[in-house]
Amino acid sequence: MIFNALSSMRRHIIINNILLGVVFMLLVPVSVQAQVTVEASIDTLVMLIGQQRELTLEVTCGSSQRLEMPVMQPMQPLKDGVELVERLGLDTIKLNDGKRIQVRERWAITAFDSALVYLPPFEVKVDGKPYLSKSLALKVLTIPVDTVHLDRFAGPKDIHDNPFSWDDWSPVFWWSVLLLILAVLLAYVSIRYHQNKPIIRIVKRVVKLPPHQVAIAEIERIKVEKKWAEEDSKEYYTLLTDAIRTYIRDRFSFNATEMTSSEIIERLVQEGDETTLAELRDLFQTADLVKFAKWTTLIGENDRNLLNAIDFINQTKVEVDPNAKAEPEEITVEERQNRARSITMRVAIIVLALALLALLGYVGWQIFDLIR
Repeated sequence: MIFNALSSMRRHIIINNILLGVVFMLLVPVSVQAQVTVEASIDTLVMLIGQQRELTLEVTCGSSQRLEMPVMQPMQPLKDGVELVERLGLDTIKLNDGKRIQVRERWAITAFDSALVYLPPFEVKVDGKPYLSKSLALKVLTIPVDTVHLDRFAGPKDIHDNPFSWDDWSPVFWWSVLLLILAVLLAYVSIRYHQNKPIIRIVKRVVKLPPHQVAIAEIERIKVEKKWAEEDSKEYYTLLTDAIRTYIRDRFSFNATEMTSSEIIERLVQEGDETTLAELRDLFQTADLVKFAKWTTLIGENDRNLLNAIDFINQTKVEVDPNAKAEPEEITVEERQNRARSITMRVAIIVLALALLALLGYVGWQIFDLIR
C-alpha cells in the first residue's frame, strides 16, 4: 500500500513538472516579446549657452511589434529654451536572432537660457500602447561677464586674410589658361571665317628655277605633245607664245603677258640685237595670223618657229652660278570657300562660343567660392 502511494505521488510530481515546463516555454516568448524599454540620455548634464549636446532616445521591443517614435522636427523647442538643432541619425539593431530590435535616434540640442532645465519624458507607442522614458535634467550655464572692469575687455580684432594656398587656386589657374586658349581660338576662327579663308593655310616651298629653264621645259612639253600634228595650230601657237611671253616677263621684268606682240617687240628693241628680234617678230606675226586670221601653217614652218623660240631664249638667257644656292620661293595655296567648309566653321564658332561661356561661368563661380 505504501509502495503504491509513493508511486502515485511520484507520477503526479512528474506530470506537474512537465505541465509547468510547457507553460513556461509558452509564456517566455510572449513575455520577451512583450517587454518594451524606453531610455533617454544626454551625453552631458552641464553645458554652456549656445553649445550643442547629443540627445539619444533608445527603444527596445519585439521585432514583430509596431513601433511609433515621437515626431520631432529641427528647431522644435523641448522646454525652457532648449531646442532641437538637427537629427544626427536613426539606427536599428536586431537582437536575439532577430526576435527583438533596438531603435536608436540621436538629436543635437542647444539652449539659450541659463537655468536648470527638466526635460519631460519622451513618449513612444508600441502596438498603440504608450511608453514613457525617464525625465532628464540639464544644467545650462552662462559665461560670466565682468561688468565692473570694462577696460579688461579686448577690442575687436582686425580681419585676417587666410594665407595664400596654391592648392586652392591651381585649378582656377589652369581652367583660366584653357579659357584663354579657347578665347584665342574662337577669335582666330571668327576672323578666318569673315575673311573667307580656310582655318589652316596650305604653304608649299618650291625651288625657284631660272626663267630660261622654265621656258625650255615648257617648249619641250609642247614639242612632245605635237599639237600641230593634230591640225590644231591655233592651240600650238597659243601655248608657244605664252611660254615666250612668260619668259620675257621673268627675264626682262615687264609684264609681257598683258602686252600685244608689237608692244613686246618695241620694248625689246633696247634689250637685244635686230637678228634675234627679227626671228621673234616672225614668230609673233605667224602666231597672230594663226590665232586671229585662221592662217594655215606647214609642219616645217611650225618646227622653224619652235627653234626660233629656243634660239631667242638661249641668246637672251642669263646664266646662273652653279655654286649659288637656289633661292626658295614660298607659295601660299588657299582653297576656295565652299558650302561644307562654311558650315563646319559656323559649327566650330558656335561650339567654341558655348564652351567659352560655360568655362567662364565655372571659373567665375570657383573664384567667388574661394574669396567669399
